Amino acid sequence: MTFETDIRPLFREGDRTAMLYAFDLWSHADVREHADAILERLEEGTMPCDDPWPDDQVEIFRAWIAEGAPA
Repeated sequence: MTFETDIRPLFREGDRTAMLYAFDLWSHADVREHADAILERLEEGTMPCDDPWPDDQVEIFRAWIAEGAPA
């Protein structure tokens, strides 16, 4: 599992734009740094703000973190 192949495509351009004030969802370093907070919001269904991710996408993100958030 890699960021470019498996994680970055989960974030839409609008998601990225909405979060640029805090961090870049298309940046491995930024997402890795904020991974726990992002996962918490994904699990709550408050991110992305317009339509929560399905459980399978949240699980992909969770697994990526568990694997050490590889590039």
